[in-house]
Amino acid sequence: MGNSSRLADSTANQILKMIEEEERFSVGDKLPNENDFAAELGVSRSTLREAVKILTTYGILEIKRGKGTFVTSNTIIDSNDLSDITSGLDDLFEMRLMFEPDCAYYAALRATDEEIRIICECGEAVEKKILSGEDRTVEEQKFHESIANATHNAFVKQFIPIIFNAIKKGVVVMMKDSDVSKDNMSDDRLIMDFIKKRNPDGARTAMRLHIIHAMEGLQKNQN
Repeated sequence: MGNSSRLADSTANQILKMIEEEERFSVGDKLPNENDFAAELGVSRSTLREAVKILTTYGILEIKRGKGTFVTSNTIIDSNDLSDITSGLDDLFEMRLMFEPDCAYYAALRATDEEIRIICECGEAVEKKILSGEDRTVEEQKFHESIANATHNAFVKQFIPIIFNAIKKGVVVMMKDSDVSKDNMSDDRLIMDFIKKRNPDGARTAMRLHIIHAMEGLQKNQN
């Protein structure tokens, strides 16, 4: 994958961070004009267009001809509309079950010492949020993103918006379930332990169990 493609992926993640973490843009907001936004992000207009195309593919942005680029309703979740949150959630988590265990496998094989440190730091941040009873969405997203990044696979980053969406929806549904939260902490510790030990099979199994536990929690809290 060329430098231009990697730069487009990085730019897409920057924009996603502005939406999901910094909450700079809300649903229905129009992004700044192309020249200004490209200058702010420090990239060319062609790179910005590619980044927008990536986020459009995942339903995070929508291009309205003659009007501009807008944040869609698929990005920010209205926690009061449970039917909207749970729509498609089973499929999202099934996709994670297909994808993330192998991310953990390759992270255990390929992660640098610094990347392992970041993975553990992110996992500990999730645990602190759970113990304090606070929303752990951003921390959970960073934990799984750090594992995906440690695979050193250029295409994996293209799936991160899907993972972010599934995590955000899942946390809204399950946050008040203390049993699910305890499972989450235990699973994260196991994943971190196997990655630290550079045990790919253990990491894959631990991630698989983590996603299965989350899917069971979803079923419990949607009924």
